[in-house]
Amino acid sequence: MMDYVKDLRRLVGHRPLILTGSVVLILNENNELLLQQRIDGGWGLPGGLMELGESLENTARREVKEETGLNIDRLELLGVFSGPDYYFKVSNGDELYSVTAVFLTNEVQGAIEMDKEESIDVKYFNLHELPENLTEEYRSYIDPYVNQLLNTD
Repeated sequence: MMDYVKDLRRLVGHRPLILTGSVVLILNENNELLLQQRIDGGWGLPGGLMELGESLENTARREVKEETGLNIDRLELLGVFSGPDYYFKVSNGDELYSVTAVFLTNEVQGAIEMDKEESIDVKYFNLHELPENLTEEYRSYIDPYVNQLLNTD
């Protein structure tokens, strides 16, 4: 698969880009949320950036498979997050404005197989006891839906 963002960065350097991606709120049978602890220590949702020709749903499925080893089927679109609150300057100096589709699923197959190049840990959390080092970006994707998720049967 191509690496669209790396190709773009070779052309534009660190200048701000609009980058589109997907994250997935994955709930287990106990209504717990799957989170990934990234190499930098922060917790977040499985997901990542769209490649050329991919749909948001396929981005979500591919990234979840790569990062957790899990296969997901039905996805429910919860929302799309964008705007000035989603401007980031990453440690290497790259700047971006994120446009992120947030999906929900409780239809998961397989066993967790963590990608050790991207993750320290992958595990489920009680929605009332999310880790303190859950990044603000990911918290902003989760918080609007917590009450809805708690009422999911």
